[in-house]
Amino acid sequence: MTDTAAPASSAIPDRPSLEGLEDKWDRVWDESKVYAFDPDTTREQVFSVDTPPPTASGSLHIGHVFGYSQADMIVRYQRMRGKNVFYPLGWDDNGLPTERRVQNYYGVRCDPSLPYDPDFTPPRTGGDNKSSKAANQVPISRRNFIELCEQLTEIDEKSFEEVFRTLGLSVDWNHSYQTINAASRATSQRAFLENLAAGQAYQAEAPTMWDVTYRTAVAQAEQEDRERPGAYHRIGFTKTDGSGEKVFIETTRPELLPACVALVAHPDDERYQGLFGTSVTSPLFGVEVPVMAHPLAQMDKGAGIAMICTFGDATDVIWWRELQLPTRTVIGRDGRFIADASWITTPEGRERYDELVGLTVFSAQKRVVEMVTETGDLVGEPKAITHPVKFYENGDKPLEYVSSRQWYLTNGGRDTSEGGLRDALIERGRELTWHPPYMEARYRNWVEGLAGDWLISRQRFFGVPFPVWYAVDDNGETDYEHVLTPSIDRLPIDPTIDVPEGYEESQRDQPGGFVADPDILDTWATSSLTPQLAGGWHDDPELFAKVYPMDLRPQGHDIIRTWLFSTIVRSHLQQDALPWKHASINGWILDPDRKKMSKSKGNVVTPIGLLHQHGSDGVRYWAGRARQGVDTAFDEGQMKIGRRLAIKILNASKFALGFGTAPADPAGRLAADPALLTEAVDRSLLASLAEVVDAATAAMDEMDYARALEVAEPFFWMFCDDYIELVKERAHGNAATGEAGAASARAALAIALDVLLRLFAPVIVFATEEVWSWWREGSVHTQPWPQAAPLREAATGTEPALLTTLSELVIAVRRIKSDAKVSQKTPILRATLTVPQGRAELAEAGREDLMALGRIEELTVTDADVESATAADVELGEPPVKQPRS
Repeated sequence: MTDTAAPASSAIPDRPSLEGLEDKWDRVWDESKVYAFDPDTTREQVFSVDTPPPTASGSLHIGHVFGYSQADMIVRYQRMRGKNVFYPLGWDDNGLPTERRVQNYYGVRCDPSLPYDPDFTPPRTGGDNKSSKAANQVPISRRNFIELCEQLTEIDEKSFEEVFRTLGLSVDWNHSYQTINAASRATSQRAFLENLAAGQAYQAEAPTMWDVTYRTAVAQAEQEDRERPGAYHRIGFTKTDGSGEKVFIETTRPELLPACVALVAHPDDERYQGLFGTSVTSPLFGVEVPVMAHPLAQMDKGAGIAMICTFGDATDVIWWRELQLPTRTVIGRDGRFIADASWITTPEGRERYDELVGLTVFSAQKRVVEMVTETGDLVGEPKAITHPVKFYENGDKPLEYVSSRQWYLTNGGRDTSEGGLRDALIERGRELTWHPPYMEARYRNWVEGLAGDWLISRQRFFGVPFPVWYAVDDNGETDYEHVLTPSIDRLPIDPTIDVPEGYEESQRDQPGGFVADPDILDTWATSSLTPQLAGGWHDDPELFAKVYPMDLRPQGHDIIRTWLFSTIVRSHLQQDALPWKHASINGWILDPDRKKMSKSKGNVVTPIGLLHQHGSDGVRYWAGRARQGVDTAFDEGQMKIGRRLAIKILNASKFALGFGTAPADPAGRLAADPALLTEAVDRSLLASLAEVVDAATAAMDEMDYARALEVAEPFFWMFCDDYIELVKERAHGNAATGEAGAASARAALAIALDVLLRLFAPVIVFATEEVWSWWREGSVHTQPWPQAAPLREAATGTEPALLTTLSELVIAVRRIKSDAKVSQKTPILRATLTVPQGRAELAEAGREDLMALGRIEELTVTDADVESATAADVELGEPPVKQPRS
């Protein structure tokens, strides 16, 4: 078991309570550094965790508490198994959520053209997205804006840390990190430069999904479909053969008529065989476009023939690329129609297009529908539908395609060759051990469905800058092929401030000089390096060798496609290895309507009130009851049960330790004196507990904390409700077995408590630590995980069935009195109890304890063909007289 000090009964409080335990033990753990990683170690001794860095903007919600609690249960178990745990916590500082929060909180917006103001004071503090309007936000320089981002994230991180400490996370606070500090910028920039040198990072001018609100490109993994109302409009194109005949298409985006570059139908569609190779003119704008064939055209959708526009959706991009069509862009980066449409040459067409210039997509669609109605090119009424529309996951308006120069990182999306990068990344998913196993399919499906490489550049401000400049030729034109990069030892750099080697500041933006890349890396391009950031890949190679590849990545299933996949990509490219050995996937938290809780939906619950109301142990219990990968309902009822369990641990422990004579070292004492456990009932308790330890250990070895709790909890309640009550009189010395029987009961109580505290310690962290401190030195969380072998050795010659039988008899005796509606203190003059066949002999071993519990004067136990213990031939005595209160 464990070498610890003897119990000090004076340390046991008169009225044990959960109140104040979180603050008390957080201070003790912090001062004693009980969770600190020991760097003087070997890799074999280490269990390292790649902890999700929460986005440091706003507040945590109950979903964070849920997932982090479950990861902590796995970590605490590994620590008790003797592992030197590397468990850092990071903060995901950069990105759009932080920028949006800063805009709302301070009432500002970033304008990179403005100069830095060292004395700037924000117009206000404390705003939110309801009180802050974009029109009222004060424009400030990029540097001023970034300073406010850093200032607010520091405030948010402190509040986040308070929640996590209250929750009892056993992280090593000496190894926290940020995704925007100097070390993280250097790490992220180094990785990018190595990718660039290896040909894995590249620039391309291409159609890009664009969020018009935030004016930034958006990667495939950041997009989501949202159902939106729309309508099919049947519109006619005119044949150019002079016949005046129409070719009708059906479209949900009539506003893109001026961007049409072709019509397309399936090559096998009999209706359009005669049209392939001919041309038609677009309605309103009179632009001649070809009619072409492509297998992606759907014969059973709409009219079976579609217009190709640059660009309405991903299929337009494929058609444009494969059919080598021209680019006719009409929507700008602000989501409004641009003035340049040189391909529209007819006076009527130009006049109509001029009406659209400056309009939003919504307003332009409305006007185009009015126009085709007026000209008769719209046939019938628009047919209303609902359909999925692409949105940026944090955005409010549909995404649009714009043509722009962006940075990409290879991720297998364009490498579909056999044995290529896509196949290699799929194989990485097979190498990883998934908890639960079926989550591997989600990963594989995502990789197989990739439509392109990872777009990693963002046109935003608060993030890791691309560490590159471009040469400017003598005519003042930027030469994007001539990329200037810094040496690794200069990192981190900001190209808008720093100067490339061989140049001077006076040459910035000048002919023959250089220009800085203005973009920042996608936040996932830094977060995907969390094993490298936390492990010190860039600046502490000795530490990195001891913790990498990490042992565990805990995370939600919704970010398998983003965080998990991108981390595998980066580790595969940088280290040619998996970043971790195991992935533990938690589910979502669902609101009462069975919808995912999220900030964007406004249905989240913040955790600090729940932690105070139910106690952190109660909230952790709720999280520990949930299966990996399974979405779980928000349930305060479960939290109440968890709080009740924590309180029971305190109170049952107070009784078990209240005799002052429990052995200081139960395992050693038993080894020296096997005769200490004289009673079969007590030995049977330990035999049953050995089975629980085996089952819980097997579950925790598989990182199945829910199963471990599922087997430990029922045993604990049986221990409290049945065993303690059964041996109470004997433990007090009020039995015929005398001091030997009392010592046996007290020893069994102490041994069982010692084991149970350690079984519950990964989940119920505060109550178990409190009880441990009453009679043991050190922390329960650094004790070895209990072993079944010493328990079985102590229980030699006794089976768990004895305790099971007696537990059933205890219930039967209680039922006699509850059915009679009398006090449990009422004596039973005579009773016959029947147990399942072959178990009467077992019951005899606990006869005296059972008679003491039930105040039974005459007891007969028989066995028969019954499923559980029943009572018959019962005669009750007089109930005790209630004593008047003094």
